[in-house]
Amino acid sequence: MLNTLNSLLAFVFVLGVLVFVHELGHYLVARWLGVRVITFSIGFGPKLLKFSRGGTEYAISAFPLGGYVKMAGENPDDPQTGAPDEFLSRSKWDRFRILLAGPVMNIVLAVTLMTVVLAQGAQVPVFQDDPVDVGMVTKGSPAERSGIRAGDRIIKVGSSNVATWEQFYLAIGGRADREVPVAFLREGRESVVTVTPEAQTKMRIGDIGVLPNVHPRIASVEPNGPADKAGVKSGDLVLALNGETIVFSAQLSAAIKKRPEQAITLRVQRGNDQMEIAATPRRQGTLGVLGVGLQDPFKLVKPGPLGAVKLSIERNVQFAGLIVQTLGGLFTRETSPRQLMGPVAIAQLSGDYAAAGVLALFTFMASLSLNLGLLNLLPIPVLDGGHIFIMAVEGVVRRDFSVKMKERLLLAGFFVLMMLMVTVVYNDLTRFTWFERLIPGGK
Repeated sequence: MLNTLNSLLAFVFVLGVLVFVHELGHYLVARWLGVRVITFSIGFGPKLLKFSRGGTEYAISAFPLGGYVKMAGENPDDPQTGAPDEFLSRSKWDRFRILLAGPVMNIVLAVTLMTVVLAQGAQVPVFQDDPVDVGMVTKGSPAERSGIRAGDRIIKVGSSNVATWEQFYLAIGGRADREVPVAFLREGRESVVTVTPEAQTKMRIGDIGVLPNVHPRIASVEPNGPADKAGVKSGDLVLALNGETIVFSAQLSAAIKKRPEQAITLRVQRGNDQMEIAATPRRQGTLGVLGVGLQDPFKLVKPGPLGAVKLSIERNVQFAGLIVQTLGGLFTRETSPRQLMGPVAIAQLSGDYAAAGVLALFTFMASLSLNLGLLNLLPIPVLDGGHIFIMAVEGVVRRDFSVKMKERLLLAGFFVLMMLMVTVVYNDLTRFTWFERLIPGGK
């Protein structure tokens, strides 16, 4: 119950900030251009709190899933006097700037939040910017079934070239349960296989089961512990356990925990030498303990203020490309609609990130803000991008659409958004086991 309440409060905070910033963009540019703002509301429905100042009513409304800025003469059926402080009395250029300001503010917020996070320093995998050289293929994985082997270099996923592991994870993550061609080099020759990434976690992130050629390092050794007695040294690189390649510390820890009082063989690298060390984890309750501290292959990145801004812009451009790719994939069927998240999943993630700390929450908010900004630019009537699109078409044909035509377009846009909302809410519910059991054919 407490976790649910925390998730709800975090969700209201996150969405409230994102909506406020978005509507603030519309409000500031409208006021700057001399358009009269009647209402500035965070949320929809009945107004819980409100006050008026300078001819504008400011309100917090009951339903927090959005907000709005109501401008004088904004809709064709509003009373029109032709006064210069009415929205539709302004030029298309002025209206374009007012409509664009909301999404732009969300993009600016995403860059700002990510800059704050990156300026504090972050641990990133050492292999993140390396070529996608496969160090290990998980047994029974889609990659193994398709014939990908350790030593292969993956160079392309679908139509996207992947020069680094970061690009690879972004490209494959959005294609869960969808066949995708993967190109790789083996001994200088290029091959292409079709792989179906498996959905991992409740967020259905695609994964094919390939891991980089890295290994965890022994950071510390417990005096007189099993590892110390066996001859393991601080600084050793653990390459394998009982012949199975070890890539990350979690993999090694899990293997040790399964083997209390069972002899194991570690293959380690010490300097330029490789050696095999026999050890026996002691029993601690029902788990095996070797008595070592482990360190994954990460590096600390801490750019200065200008470096953080530059890196933030680069990250957001990269994430924007992924968002566009995901949206495009919905039409080409490369992306599963089940990857779309709605308010329930966002609320749950808000609570998880809030519990992880301020920087984690800021990272999540930056991602959401970028999504909100770009989605609002889609040419769907009702959205800012839809209104901009209609104005652009009117400019091309050099005449304004009739009120009836605009009403039909808005109704169509509303229908599309409702279908999208049904889809994302359904996706959210299917992430709960109890709901899956209610679905015919569910688990």
